[in-house]
Amino acid sequence: CTVTYCTLVRFMLNFSERITMTINEKTTFVLFPGQLRCSILIFICSFMVAAPIFGYLGDRFNRKIILSCGIFFWSAVTLSSSFITKEYYWLFVLSRGLVGIGESSYSSISPTIIGDLFTNNSRTMMLSVFYLAIPLGSGLGYILGSSAKEAAGDWHWALRVSPVLGMTAGTLILFFVPEPKRGHADQLGGRIKHRTSWLCDMKALAKNRSYVFSSLASAAVSFATGAFGMWIPLYLFRAQVVQKTAEACTKDICSSKDSLIFGAITCVTGLLGVVIGAATTRLCRQKTERADPLVCAVSMLGSAIFVCLIFVVAKKSIIGAYVCIFIGETLLFLNWAITADILMYVVIPTRRATAVAFQGFTSHLLGDAGSPYLIGLISDALQKSYTRSVLWQFLSLGYALMLCPFVIVLGGMFFLATALFFLDDRDKHFVDTLIQSDLQSVLPTIGKATSYHDHCKLVNP
Repeated sequence: CTVTYCTLVRFMLNFSERITMTINEKTTFVLFPGQLRCSILIFICSFMVAAPIFGYLGDRFNRKIILSCGIFFWSAVTLSSSFITKEYYWLFVLSRGLVGIGESSYSSISPTIIGDLFTNNSRTMMLSVFYLAIPLGSGLGYILGSSAKEAAGDWHWALRVSPVLGMTAGTLILFFVPEPKRGHADQLGGRIKHRTSWLCDMKALAKNRSYVFSSLASAAVSFATGAFGMWIPLYLFRAQVVQKTAEACTKDICSSKDSLIFGAITCVTGLLGVVIGAATTRLCRQKTERADPLVCAVSMLGSAIFVCLIFVVAKKSIIGAYVCIFIGETLLFLNWAITADILMYVVIPTRRATAVAFQGFTSHLLGDAGSPYLIGLISDALQKSYTRSVLWQFLSLGYALMLCPFVIVLGGMFFLATALFFLDDRDKHFVDTLIQSDLQSVLPTIGKATSYHDHCKLVNP
């Protein structure tokens, strides 16, 4: 039930956010390449600022209460924003910031609850179910967001459904989901007697090489997905204009066919990627203990190849471009649940909410907070001298998007670095958990792993 409720809320968050981004800024507020997307930037910045705060609270107080309050707050703000008209755009921007605060409370805490309920392969599968909500919610939101105004003439009602479901799920979580004890799945439930200060937690995370490298790799994924979600539909539309199978659009509301197809591909590839990633990792764990980061690394490097092919074949074949997108996104989405599982393996239970929060902070800061704007800026700079050339508009955007496969390769390298330190950091996690549980007598039986608790003062939780 816990995983089901958390997955439902995650679905609603991504569904609503994609609808807002697609409808409100591509129809009501028209967007041009390189123009700063104020509301999305405000949303991401507020998310980044609030996430560390909720990470701190999530490691020290009742998580399901914080979770439910965040969901109720998000639902109320999202519902209110559906009544904002074009004349009050500044109020809409403010609401996006408040939505980011509500979403950060949920995103920082939910994975840690699942991590305390399951372990090993079971945890991988449950995290996979949870992260399925991201592509499914985003993809369906993209589809409905692209067609709602054309079909019904009013996009506001799409934003009034998800808050109701969100409040329902928040109520179910508050009254029916148990609050698991930190470390319960690690067979230490109820025995963790100490925790460290926030400053010591941050120092330990900074020294945790697997956590740092996997967070940087996650930022690379975020960079690519943020840029793709914004620019790939426009790039494919321009490709069809170059092929003379479509006419250039000069209206405020253009055909949403490419957005619909891209949204459908995102749904399917997200589903396949997460499921294949979980199954592949489970199989590879029988061969090597470094399976988690190695599967992520291979999938990232393979994804970069097919992403590059998108820009090679798009000029000649739209179908070929969609095939490359399908394979590239599937490989890219393989690592979502696995990255969260890596964090659970190398970070102690009383530090996980902080770790998840700062991983999200890093992913947004180095990833989708700037990638759409950066790609648009590069595209504008390249086509500046040939603004009226349809071919050059298509090529310039393609050249700008070519930055993404290089970032994806860099992410693959970070996952390889994670694999190098994964076993050592996992052992340190085990040692620190034993220390927090007053089970130091077991330490001589597990070797000479060095604890991250060195020079940290333990305090009662």
